[in-house]
Amino acid sequence: MTAQLVASELANLIQESKRKNNDLRQAAEKSLEELKSLKVTTEAQISAELSQRSNFVNPFIIACGTKNVKFTGIAIVCLQRLIASRALPRFKLSQVLEALQQATSAGLDVQLKILQALPSLLSNYAAEVKGELLVTALNICFILQSSKNAIVNNASAATLQQLVVSVFDKVVAEDGAGGDVEYVGEAPTQDGPVPVQAAAMDAYRVFNDICLLTENQRPEYLRFSGMPQTFGLELIESVLTNHAAIFTTHPEQADILRTRVMPFIISALRGKPNFATSVRLVRILFTLLRRHLTVLPSESGDALDILTQLLDQDTALWRRSLCMEVFRGIFADHALLRRIFMLYDAKEGEKNILKNLTATFVRVSTEKPTVIGLGLQSTLPVANPYSNAVASTDQAMLEASGVTGIISGSVSSDGHNTGISTHWSTMRSPCIDQLDKTDPPSIPESYVYSLTLACITSLSEGLAKFILPLTVPSEGRRKKSAKPEGGRDSPALTADERPSTPSEGLKNRERSTSFKRNPLPVNPLTLETHPLYPEIKVCAAFIDECWPAILATCSTFLYSALDSEYYHGLVRAFQKFAHVAGLLQLTTPRDAFLTTLGKAAVPPNVLTACLNSTSSRRDTPASATSETGSGLFSNARGLLTTESASAQAAEKQRQHSMDISPGTLNTRNLLCLRALLNLGIALGPTLSSTWRILLETLQQADFVLFTSGKAAGRTPLAAKGPDLQAEQEAGVLLSNFNTEIRAVETAASRLVESTVDFPNPAFVEIVEAVCALLVKHVETPSESAGQSQPSPPPGPLRTPTFSHKRVLSITTSPGAGANQEDQFALAKLGDLASINMERLLSYAPEASGWTPLITELIKTLSSSTNTSPVRARAAETLVRILLEAAGSVATQQEDIRGPIQIRILEAFHNSLSSLQTEGREVSLSNHATDMDIHRIVLEGLKGLLENCGESLVQGWDTIFAIIDTIFVKEDLPQDAPSTTTTRLMTRSVKLIRPSFASLQLICSDFLPSLPNLCFLNLIDTLYKFCTQDEDLNVALTTVTFFWAISDFLSSKSKTMSLTQDMVNDSGDEALLKLAADPSHQDSGGALWMLLLLRLTSVATDQRLELRNSAIQTLLRIISAYGDSLSPEAWLICIRSVILRLLASIEDELRAVHKSPAKANDREGWTDTTNVVIRGVSGLFASYLQVLLGHKDFATTWQQLLGHFANMLDVQILDINASVYSAVREILRSCAEHVKPRLGKASLDLTWDLWSRGVPVPEDGKDDKLSDNQKCLLVWVEALLELYGLIKDDFGVERIRRMLTLLKDAMQHATPGAYASDTEYVTPLQGRILQVFCTVQTDVPGVPSAMITQIAEFVSLAFAQENPDKPASEKRTYVAMSKESMSILQSLVIKHAAETDIYETGAFATALAALAKPIILKYKFRIVTKSSQPWREATMAVLAVLAATLPHIRAIDNARSTVQEIWQIIVSIANGIISADCSIAPTGTDIMDDQKFDISSFHKLRELIIPALGAEVILDKTRKAYAEGLFRTSIIHAPAPAEALIIYGSEDHDHDNTDGTSNGNDAVVDLDLLSKQRRGRTIDPPPTQRSAMAQVCLDELFALVAIHEEENDQTTPKPTSSPSPSPSPTQTHNTTHDSTHPLHVHLSLTTAPYLILRCALSIRSYVADQPLRGRMPQPLSQRKELYRILRGLVDLRSEPDAIPDTPNVDSETKKHLLRLYPLLVSMLKVAGTCGDDRVLGMVVEALDVVGGELGCK
Repeated sequence: MTAQLVASELANLIQESKRKNNDLRQAAEKSLEELKSLKVTTEAQISAELSQRSNFVNPFIIACGTKNVKFTGIAIVCLQRLIASRALPRFKLSQVLEALQQATSAGLDVQLKILQALPSLLSNYAAEVKGELLVTALNICFILQSSKNAIVNNASAATLQQLVVSVFDKVVAEDGAGGDVEYVGEAPTQDGPVPVQAAAMDAYRVFNDICLLTENQRPEYLRFSGMPQTFGLELIESVLTNHAAIFTTHPEQADILRTRVMPFIISALRGKPNFATSVRLVRILFTLLRRHLTVLPSESGDALDILTQLLDQDTALWRRSLCMEVFRGIFADHALLRRIFMLYDAKEGEKNILKNLTATFVRVSTEKPTVIGLGLQSTLPVANPYSNAVASTDQAMLEASGVTGIISGSVSSDGHNTGISTHWSTMRSPCIDQLDKTDPPSIPESYVYSLTLACITSLSEGLAKFILPLTVPSEGRRKKSAKPEGGRDSPALTADERPSTPSEGLKNRERSTSFKRNPLPVNPLTLETHPLYPEIKVCAAFIDECWPAILATCSTFLYSALDSEYYHGLVRAFQKFAHVAGLLQLTTPRDAFLTTLGKAAVPPNVLTACLNSTSSRRDTPASATSETGSGLFSNARGLLTTESASAQAAEKQRQHSMDISPGTLNTRNLLCLRALLNLGIALGPTLSSTWRILLETLQQADFVLFTSGKAAGRTPLAAKGPDLQAEQEAGVLLSNFNTEIRAVETAASRLVESTVDFPNPAFVEIVEAVCALLVKHVETPSESAGQSQPSPPPGPLRTPTFSHKRVLSITTSPGAGANQEDQFALAKLGDLASINMERLLSYAPEASGWTPLITELIKTLSSSTNTSPVRARAAETLVRILLEAAGSVATQQEDIRGPIQIRILEAFHNSLSSLQTEGREVSLSNHATDMDIHRIVLEGLKGLLENCGESLVQGWDTIFAIIDTIFVKEDLPQDAPSTTTTRLMTRSVKLIRPSFASLQLICSDFLPSLPNLCFLNLIDTLYKFCTQDEDLNVALTTVTFFWAISDFLSSKSKTMSLTQDMVNDSGDEALLKLAADPSHQDSGGALWMLLLLRLTSVATDQRLELRNSAIQTLLRIISAYGDSLSPEAWLICIRSVILRLLASIEDELRAVHKSPAKANDREGWTDTTNVVIRGVSGLFASYLQVLLGHKDFATTWQQLLGHFANMLDVQILDINASVYSAVREILRSCAEHVKPRLGKASLDLTWDLWSRGVPVPEDGKDDKLSDNQKCLLVWVEALLELYGLIKDDFGVERIRRMLTLLKDAMQHATPGAYASDTEYVTPLQGRILQVFCTVQTDVPGVPSAMITQIAEFVSLAFAQENPDKPASEKRTYVAMSKESMSILQSLVIKHAAETDIYETGAFATALAALAKPIILKYKFRIVTKSSQPWREATMAVLAVLAATLPHIRAIDNARSTVQEIWQIIVSIANGIISADCSIAPTGTDIMDDQKFDISSFHKLRELIIPALGAEVILDKTRKAYAEGLFRTSIIHAPAPAEALIIYGSEDHDHDNTDGTSNGNDAVVDLDLLSKQRRGRTIDPPPTQRSAMAQVCLDELFALVAIHEEENDQTTPKPTSSPSPSPSPTQTHNTTHDSTHPLHVHLSLTTAPYLILRCALSIRSYVADQPLRGRMPQPLSQRKELYRILRGLVDLRSEPDAIPDTPNVDSETKKHLLRLYPLLVSMLKVAGTCGDDRVLGMVVEALDVVGGELGCK
């Protein structure tokens, strides 16, 4: 690319210089020839070749000297390309640079190209560009920088800066080259001249000249002057920044800094330069301070002193801001800060730089109180109300900083904003970075104070980062990688303080590090051999010297208006500074900072307000809720109580309506409190007496929070004004109050956890100190009297005697104050014990603090002088400690675990021993408190069992003793008989469940752990809980534990030995003796029988739930032992328990139903009876095989059925259902096994029980009040099971009895609440139909009975009393009817060959039942989602008739039956073809129904035609068939006159049975129709079933048509199978001779209806068409007329069907002769109206008539 570019540019240069410059042209041509003569092709090779040709660059040098713009532009482009590709000859560099210098006067593009080429020149030819060449290159940049063009000026400045940096880059390369050193000269230094190399000499001269130019002096080396001072400063900063190391290794460069740069900066700063110059001066100074402090010690001190003076004395805000920005950078670099202190403050005779600076911070922070919003407490900053405020809420910043709530404000540049906020106290770009500004920017007035805060924060951060890692011992540092952060930085015991007990100690708790493995923190000042020890001493000296000023500054800002971010940073700085001071054991600054934090956490005004509020209410009784849980550590791990917080807040709000903010803590107070707690965590072992500061603050905070009910205090604003943003942020802080509360709770918890690292003596001291906080009451006579007095409200806190306590002289109630103090102390005691549990259990009780701690708690909970909340809290604390102790020891070895467990259980028992005296029951208040404490201890026992029950090895007898403490014997009157049994009572209902919970755990989880002797105690205790009357639920649950014990015994013993001697004994002594002897083989059986006897006594309890539960458990126990019981044992259980239980239930059942006084118990005893029956049935069903193996089972079965019969006599629906359900289950179990089975006698007894009748009460009262579906369902299911066992012995009589009962059951069944049998059968209906499908029908007489009954079921849906009643309110039987149709179809088809079904009328009944839905069709208002009933009936009828018609003809002796059957068939046919579409339900698809009916009719016609013409069939039957076809064939509604003629003779027609007479009547009717009626213009619409009407019309023509032999193939044939030899009544055969009479009968009946039907349409045309004129008929009428005329012409009627016309001899066209008058009239009308087609068809008909008359 370089060769091509240069060749192109040379060609351009030749072209441009042809006539202008001959020398240039010749040089260019030579260079081009040289370029073309090159043989190489790669870029690198071309560059190497060109660099060896000295004359190649001549044309470009000449072009630059011509001053011609075009020549110069081309030359510069080529030179730039050659420089970049290193293609210049090195000995031509001087000429090239001169050419570039000459070209600087060219245009903008050329100048920019020159500037682009210079950096490449110095980079590619670094070794050659030095000395004068370097000066020339720099001068080119200086020349171009003087350009007035801004682009060139800026580009040249950047290039010059790059070149200067490149010069120093060469120095770095030269220093790193090594080898022989070649010095080229000397440079002056503080210690005399030093030799320097070439690059170093260039760098020295260039940097020195830049400094001279910056000072406006004449340079010594560069040939340029007049450089802007700001640019010179930028060049100096660039060099210092990029090559700081050179000034350390080259003394000549350091000498320039010492003699030129620093004096210039100091003098310039004193002269107060402008903003642009000051920014650059300060930047250079900051760079020198950071990197060259040790090189320039005295000068840096002077500079720092100047900055401090400017900050303290200067009035220009921007200049002070620059100084503070430098200090912010210095304080951010803590290593630099330490070096400054070591160089100046730590040395005698030097300036106190940092001490003076921190003192200046104090003066700066207090100079303008109104700006920072200084007040009595921290407030929120408020924006200037007159500035344009931009509101913002930055919750993300809040969450990132960890402070609950942030302060948002307005961005404003004026001084009216109050406070320090990130919204107006910061700058987007610091002043020191604004190099592009010539004038100072707008700086917020509070910017300096925000920078001061930043310095303080950075200082504390640096101290903490340096000191804290040094306090971790070497062992801790080695483990640092494994555990980055522990609970705190201060470890605990040393190796020689570890316990020497036999055990290794308890396992570590997850929440804290073990006190055995965390040593005390190391004081860094003791690390004299540490390499950083001097700097540690510097930090300590700095804190000791500067802490007053830092504390004063921090305190000022602590009470100023800061937003959340600044406030959080300030508190964090407080915390870290105090932390470092504490670790260095600088007690004075540490205590001073802790005290200040404590005052900020609980301000004096807030505490005073709370004390005043409490004092004003000291005489008001306090509620129990407000007293409960009022301590600081009332929660186990939290600062505040959680169980009563909302109740306290509500109570406080009710008690006073004043503004709560003066007496409440806000979020910032809690933040300070959290910081104080964190310091306690970190410095705990080193605090010594300073712990009182923390405890006092915590105590005061607890009191304030309790008094205010945890109400959130609103953070005040710094000033009044309409600052909506500040108000909003105050609301945000208020809303985050609960979050900060939780954070403080966490810190308080960690503070207590930190005590795990204390050595034993220190821990015991803390325990004793907390115990001393408990107020020691002196019992007074009034107190001993046991009067119940409400506890007064909490009073003020007791004033400690240490010096820094804030004393408030307020007189309040001592009782209330003691109550509050006791709550606080108890909570702390509990937490201290919890976190130090390992210590308490690893050492002796006295040495570890166990004895004083437990003793104090028991005294407190048992003392009647203490208030109820305090006593309850003491009990809760004791229980929690004991539970944690038990959990901690659970994993130890048994020899270690046992004594500790006894110690724990004895503590439980001892806590209750003082509550068992009778004197405590005298006082109602003390008794209530005692019961609460009793309950707490019992709940603690439950917790112990839950957590550690499986690990208990000793003390089970103590546990049962504690559980039984709730029972006391009833005091009997003195005159009570000696035989009166003492009844057990409970001390309180509230104690039942807590005590029972422990028993429940033992029974469910710890039975294997119980010693054998404890099982009797367990059963005795269970019986006590069962018989107590106070808590039914407990009694119910206790019953289930009998099952658990039984199950456990079953797992221990595979077989159960029962003998008659056990149950025949007069008492329980034998059972008790055997049960107590685990070595006896019958011990398990005796214990089991003892369980049964206890449960049997409970089963007679008058409480419904209890006795039912006992019965169920009793039966389950027997069932569970069924596999292990022998037949003899089973017999004992059944006779001794089951049958006796049934007998007792019967007696109770009769008693409650006979006695009106026990009417309320009837339902309960009914439920109990059901439970017993179900349980008994389950036993018999599960173990029937075992029972059947006993020889006396038949007797037992008879006794069982006798009990069942007695229960049925009570006539209760639910009991009946249970009885038959039991029978069903037992029979089902019997059917599942092959052998042995119930004997015939037992089955007969069962049939007798079932066939007693329908199990519905006789009075019918349950039919309406309850749903008897369930009862009837199980009754039918029992029949199914019974029939499966006795079907071989099930005769006709039993079948009929069964059918009768099933029919009655169907009718007695109630509809049910939420069931509908429209789509699906009910379960009862399904089971009844299943019976019909199951019964064997091969017994004579059974098919007829079955068909008759099923036909009745089919008819049920269509014989309802009120069919319009909604289906949901009644039984519709629709689904059952449809299901019955299929069953009926299969039965009839199966038994079609049996004459019995016809002779008995069963078949006719079946057909009649199927005909009902077909005839009703749309009149049946219930619509199903599936197939409609009439469709199902139609398909069933067709299938039945196809199978039965051949057999019907074979009936000889039942003529009337046959006639009845054919009448039903004709009614079915008429039902198929007819339908009332006007009442069709919405959504009915009439067309689809019509299609179905047409198909069905065709199938039916094939079956009954011509059989319908048989002689045995009545004429009225055939007439009904013809009449149905006639009426259905009418497509358009007739006129009223025609309707009267048609339907007026309906009765007459039905009465006549003679076919001839019918025809004559039709002729008479036809004569009436021959009379012309009045026409009508209304065109009636066609019927909706037009297709069916056309089919019926075609059928009329087909029936009247002559039946000839050639038509046999087309005549419909029945589809029935061949029948036996013809009988006198059998009239249908396959030959023409046998079927012709049948057709004649049909034609004779149908002909009048056909003629009448045709006459109606012709008469309508004759009457109506004249009125239409030329307008044609409606299309439907016209099609109908065409069809009729075509049919009349084509019809060859049966000669015998129509009577002869007088004087006319006709055979097959008699129908036309009958219609002749109407045809003639029609001819006239058609001719008049011009209806050609009708006219033609009429003419065709008349031609046929003429032929018949002999006219043709």
